[in-house]
Amino acid sequence: MTIATPAEDPRPKRTFNRDIALFAALAAIVALVFALQGSAYATRMLVEASAYAIIAIGLNIQWGYAGLFNVGVMGFIMAGAFASVLVTFPVNEAFWASPGAPMLGEALLWLLAGIVLVGLVSQGRRVGLPKGFVTAATIVTGAVAFMVVSAKFDAPTTIIERDAGFIGGFGLPVVLGWAAAGLVAGLIAWVMGKICLGLRADYLAIATLGIAQIIKTFLRNADWLTRGTLTVSPLPWPTPGVQDLGFVAARSLYLALTAAMLLAVFLLIQRAYHAPWGRMIRAIRDNEPAAASMGKNVERRRLEVFVLGGVLIGVGGAALVHFNAIFDPSGFVDLNHTFLIWVMVILGGAGNNRGAVFGAVLVYIIWVMSEPAALALFSLARDWGDRWFGWVAPADLDSRALQMRVFVIGLTITLVLRFAPHGVLPERLRGRD
Repeated sequence: MTIATPAEDPRPKRTFNRDIALFAALAAIVALVFALQGSAYATRMLVEASAYAIIAIGLNIQWGYAGLFNVGVMGFIMAGAFASVLVTFPVNEAFWASPGAPMLGEALLWLLAGIVLVGLVSQGRRVGLPKGFVTAATIVTGAVAFMVVSAKFDAPTTIIERDAGFIGGFGLPVVLGWAAAGLVAGLIAWVMGKICLGLRADYLAIATLGIAQIIKTFLRNADWLTRGTLTVSPLPWPTPGVQDLGFVAARSLYLALTAAMLLAVFLLIQRAYHAPWGRMIRAIRDNEPAAASMGKNVERRRLEVFVLGGVLIGVGGAALVHFNAIFDPSGFVDLNHTFLIWVMVILGGAGNNRGAVFGAVLVYIIWVMSEPAALALFSLARDWGDRWFGWVAPADLDSRALQMRVFVIGLTITLVLRFAPHGVLPERLRGRD
């Protein structure tokens, strides 16, 4: 007797073929950019796109894996970028020779003592103190500590700005700077998560956005630390620079490094996604009460995901700022460093790391190519309008090309949400493929 077996489900195969087709189309678009814009321009675009892809994977872990609505992406990028700048920028001998250096060290000790004191007061419930009293005491202690520490920083920062300009860096290898970027961004994510992860999604978004703006405001106004609007440059590269190899070869080598880092991050995160840890995180995302009833520590796991995503965002931000060789706190804006990354994740498909990489590269190509494409179209419209219709173009027509990128990105995300609401490469769930 022959036993009938169920027919093989063709849907996973169709999905796999769709993935290949989409990435092949993306490769064709990249090749077109190389042909139209040249190798130097296209290589630079790919380096920045690969850094954005690492950042997008970090956000995808937070939002796609755990449903954490982080609108403070820019804060993690800035924190990671500055941490790497501090570690890798050459030593400023004028700072270490000035009286501001030991005074700054003393102020940092006061800062550490203030943090420890506030932390101890906040744990008053462990010894039986009422919750309301502990909260009030923590707020008062934090306010007093802030005023005392601020007063301790006034004198050394004034001396540093007068005698040395700013503190400079430690002159260490860039690889250590990128490690420091992940560490600092992860630490900020841990502190932010301890404060904010208990909030509802909309309040979490507001809180993360506010903290990101605090980080930006601090770094932009701390001239003794970041030179403020004067910027810090040139930043070192982890590979031989343009002066050694030329534009194309140097950028290609940098691209090889960031692409290898992106591949390593992708493979490790994919492995975690399919491991029991990943299944547990998705279970918490899909049904938090059920996961908690099974004995899972929901808050701890959500904090793990938030910190892991923050680490990747910080590392991606460091790779991006070192490639551009300049740290300018005013150059970080929510449109480029938060909204654009959200578009990458949503367009690619939240919860799917392949989608995050695909969305990052495609959206960044659209972002950078919108201006030259608009200039070409505007020039064609000006010539044809004058020749055939007697139309006189506005004098500022070319300057409007830069604004077209926002329109094109908005149109792109609208079309994707209309025809592929879960992204072009949505998350694959068993039983739903």
